[in-house]
Amino acid sequence: MLRALLLLLALLAAPAQAAPGEVRVLLKTSLGPIVLALETKRAPVTAANFLKYVDAKRFDGRRFYRAARSRKNPQVGLVQAGLDHDIAKSFFPIKHEPTSKTGLRHVDGAISMARNDPGTAMGDFFICVGDNAYLDARPNYPGYAVFGRVVSGMPLVRRILALKTYPGGFSQTTKGQTIIAQPVILSARRLP
Repeated sequence: MLRALLLLLALLAAPAQAAPGEVRVLLKTSLGPIVLALETKRAPVTAANFLKYVDAKRFDGRRFYRAARSRKNPQVGLVQAGLDHDIAKSFFPIKHEPTSKTGLRHVDGAISMARNDPGTAMGDFFICVGDNAYLDARPNYPGYAVFGRVVSGMPLVRRILALKTYPGGFSQTTKGQTIIAQPVILSARRLP
């Protein structure tokens, strides 16, 4: 009942209609709702990739598994979710759409594709908390591909960033970033 009420409040707080060139997606999580606006005109390849996973229901049951906090300010960073590199559930990698091409930036609430090398992004994404300009493309650095933003639910995203993490990690880069009690994406659906 409480979750239903929170969902209703989030939907009422979100703008009624998407702007031209945007598609809205509702992530129902075990902690509450997050509404995304995807930039289908400015980042068509990356937004279409995300929507392919949404439409195939491949994010359902997946988790927010990473909280990467800034060493200087732990209230800034990113939270990562998706298939957690589950190749069997992934679609083919997509072409990289750098921020230098789309004009989008890694600002507070931006949603971007996780990847290894450019052209390897599949079914993992992250949401920025605060300004993460170091992830934007610049000369000799391809950056990451922003394809939308959070329009409702940023307090929840900040809460995920603050969750406790394991001290270890898969690499030196991800050390201390794996969330212990990982919030579940119950469903990811397009909004009308």
